[in-house]
Amino acid sequence: MLSKKLIGAWAFFDICLMAAGVLSLTLSIVWRQPNLLLNLTFDGIKVTAGTILGTLLLATFVLSLVVIIQRGTLGLKILNVALLANAIAILVIGTHFWIFTLYERNNYHTLFGQQSNETKIAIQDMLNCCGYFNATDEVAFGGTTCPNQAAATALNNFCVTPITKFTDLTLNHVFSTIDGFMAIVIGLFLANMCVIKKRQELERFEKIDSKRGGHSFI
Repeated sequence: MLSKKLIGAWAFFDICLMAAGVLSLTLSIVWRQPNLLLNLTFDGIKVTAGTILGTLLLATFVLSLVVIIQRGTLGLKILNVALLANAIAILVIGTHFWIFTLYERNNYHTLFGQQSNETKIAIQDMLNCCGYFNATDEVAFGGTTCPNQAAATALNNFCVTPITKFTDLTLNHVFSTIDGFMAIVIGLFLANMCVIKKRQELERFEKIDSKRGGHSFI
C-alpha cells in the first residue's frame, strides 16, 4: 500500500498543476480584454501561448486523475511522458518571453508602430507622451496631449520609457510565474516516479505471494 505521505505529496503537486492551468487560461482571457497597455504588451502570439499552455496543463491534470486510480504502472508512465511535454512547452514559452525582454525597447517600437492612429493617440493621452523614441517617431496627432507637431516637440516626453516600464514589470511577473510552473511539473514528475517504483515493488511482492500459495511475503 502506498504511504500517506507519498500520496499527499503527489496530490499536492497535482492540485498545483490544476491551479497553474487555471491561472494560465484565466490570464490569457484577461489579456484579450480591451486594455490599451495590456493589449500592447501581449500580442496574439503571447495570448495564444498562454491558452495552449493552460489547456495542456489542465489536460495533464485530468489524465493524472484517470491513471492514479488504475492498477499497474502503464498509465503513470504515460503521465510522465505528458509531464515531459508540459516541461518542454513551459521551457519554450518561458524562453520566448525572456528573449523578448532582451530587446524590449525595439520590440515594442515595432508593436507600437503597428497600432492604429486612434490607439496611438489613446496611449499618448494616457501616458502623457508623444512619439516613441522621439517626437517624430511613430507619433499620431490628435487628442489632448499631441494635437500637432509643435505640441509634441514642446512636450519633449516620449512613450518608450512609460511603455517599457509597464511591459518590463508585467513580462517579468509572467516569466517568474512560468518558472513556478516548471517547479510544479518537476515536483509531480518526481512524485509520480516514486509512486511507479512503489507500485512495481507491490506488484513484485504480489507475484511472489502467488507463487508461495497465497502466503504473504511481507
